[in-house]
Amino acid sequence: MKKTLFAIALLTGLVVSAQSTWKSDKSHSKIGFSITHLMISEVEGSFGDFDITATASDTFENAEFSVEIQTASIDTDNERRDGHLKSADFFDAEKFPAISFKSTGYEKTGDKTFTLTGNLTMHGVTKPITLEGKVNGIITDQRSNKLKAGLKLTGTVNRLEFGVGGDTPTLGDDVEMTINLEMAQQ
Repeated sequence: MKKTLFAIALLTGLVVSAQSTWKSDKSHSKIGFSITHLMISEVEGSFGDFDITATASDTFENAEFSVEIQTASIDTDNERRDGHLKSADFFDAEKFPAISFKSTGYEKTGDKTFTLTGNLTMHGVTKPITLEGKVNGIITDQRSNKLKAGLKLTGTVNRLEFGVGGDTPTLGDDVEMTINLEMAQQ
């Protein structure tokens, strides 16, 4: 009897903690950023071409993320500025076509919040960063009968530490990131 109860408890624990693959739904996700311009305003932008995969439980705990962003997909609603950002003066998109992030740690900080640490590679430089995360909700999609999760990740990156753009008084050093995700369980 003790062996049977132990086996049931073990199997239940495995089912509860089972990890599955989740993919971002690009039409309902956005990788956005903002930076101070001329010390008086914020300029916003986003990256339109990205792939985000996560491995997580059904409650999106203990998540591991892998992100790849196509640098040339930067969009600040200004074609001339976007061209300059893609140039060697900033991202050098031809030489560094992708920005990547690979998580290295996950810590639950509240009922629906967590801290995600990982390595960001941008402009040929890899540095550890920390993102604050929130699970906005998890539902069963009526069409696919699979789980979907809404998430928000925020963080700050110092662009100079990655060699993006020079030291100039016209731009802030810190870039605020806001990543809104709709993830679909595979």
